Amino acid sequence: MTAHDPRFDTLIERRGSHCVKWDMMEKIYGVPQQDGLAMWVADMDFRPPQCVLDAVSRQVDHGIVGYFGDDDAYHDAIRWWMRERHGWEVEADAIFTTHGLVNGTAMCVDTFTAPGDGIVLFTPVYHAFAKVIRANDRRVVECELSYDGTRYAPDFEAWDEVVERSNATMMILCSPHNPNGRVWTRAELEGFAALARRHDLILVSDEIHHDLVFPGTTHVPMANIAGISDRLVMMTSTTKTFNIAGSHSGNVIIPNEGLRARFAKRMMALGLSPNSFGLFMATAAYSPEGAAWVDDLIAYLDGNRRLFDAGLDAIPGVKSVPLEATYLSWVDFSGTGMQREEFTRRVEKDARIAVNHGTTFGKGGDAFLRFNIATPRANVEAAVERMQKAFADLQ
Repeated sequence: MTAHDPRFDTLIERRGSHCVKWDMMEKIYGVPQQDGLAMWVADMDFRPPQCVLDAVSRQVDHGIVGYFGDDDAYHDAIRWWMRERHGWEVEADAIFTTHGLVNGTAMCVDTFTAPGDGIVLFTPVYHAFAKVIRANDRRVVECELSYDGTRYAPDFEAWDEVVERSNATMMILCSPHNPNGRVWTRAELEGFAALARRHDLILVSDEIHHDLVFPGTTHVPMANIAGISDRLVMMTSTTKTFNIAGSHSGNVIIPNEGLRARFAKRMMALGLSPNSFGLFMATAAYSPEGAAWVDDLIAYLDGNRRLFDAGLDAIPGVKSVPLEATYLSWVDFSGTGMQREEFTRRVEKDARIAVNHGTTFGKGGDAFLRFNIATPRANVEAAVERMQKAFADLQ
């Protein structure tokens, strides 16, 4: 475990602050706001680094909030971060700013596919993808990941048949994967790229969690995989890394000039322009000070991960899937022999913890719940204690 760190150990009261994670858990999950633990929405209970807060303060102190112009420093910060942290060279002209990456996903679906098209998801996967696809009158094509009880893996041979008969034109990859926490190997990424080429699919790679990778594992950007740039759309953001989701900013980065032109035209048609506060915050975050904060954050989250895994794995029949990245623990209850309604009731009613239901992530999620462990360690300790008590009859 890491030593006490007031930046992450401090309990910050978020109730009553229009925080969806804490203020909506009773309405959505029936978990009492007064003494419940909010471990569902994927934002952290930590303040962002001081350099980000200072960037906001400077704009407030200036006193005028106008349209953003001269984005060279913003683009330079993104390019520096991707080069220094990920070994990925990005052209400034390839960067488009969207209102977060759910919006970025919707823009990709809208720009590069047509109503009725199939869009491939590798499930169980982030639930917003399917919502966006269906809302755009496209079809979700589910390629279920292989799971051996501990680790998820691609099953390209089985997927070829699914994709072949799907009339799909796009695939969306989550890398690192949410909710199972996998960091795909270079060989696996090459397999995803080959699948896209075989079936002539646009490949959208959502890499929003790419900075939150634990020691012993290395994230490889899909942009660094050979032979895919003609059909690749990359999506990245500061929002998960630095806990600034409310800034609603994200980047769609497109290597291919033809795809860029199509995306730029669609953004123009919809009249989209960025939120200035999001750009100021991102520029400040992608800096040496921001990088040092992220390194400390990962060390802290690693301690939370080990504490949470040990505590839940001590409950017979419960398995916290080992995380390689993200702060979202994917917990398998299949070994308890309980129906989904029963283990969910124990978590929400007995343990009073609000979590994401596995069924919302598509095929393969029925026996799972997703827990957000990006919270002060005292909350993780409380969650473990509550879970062990709620399932005490199994011990």
